[in-house]
Amino acid sequence: MEAAIQKKAQSFRLPVDLIERLKQMARKENRSLNNYVECVLLNVAYNEPNEETKAALEEAKNGQLQGPLDVSSVEAMYKSMGL
Repeated sequence: MEAAIQKKAQSFRLPVDLIERLKQMARKENRSLNNYVECVLLNVAYNEPNEETKAALEEAKNGQLQGPLDVSSVEAMYKSMGL
């Protein structure tokens, strides 16, 4: 039997439009606002990109992409990426 995860209530001040957007997104997934926000925060806090992904993001940010990326289909995208 797994140990219960301890949780602590916390208040945040967020823009009204952001709260409404989060509520819409939660509704689309049939989840509570609290559960949706918790999962989003867990994903951000614990899913760091690996070194290869970080390097690719840095290349893209600096405009160092090698040629155009064909996004007309998944197959075309892979081919333009050299995969």
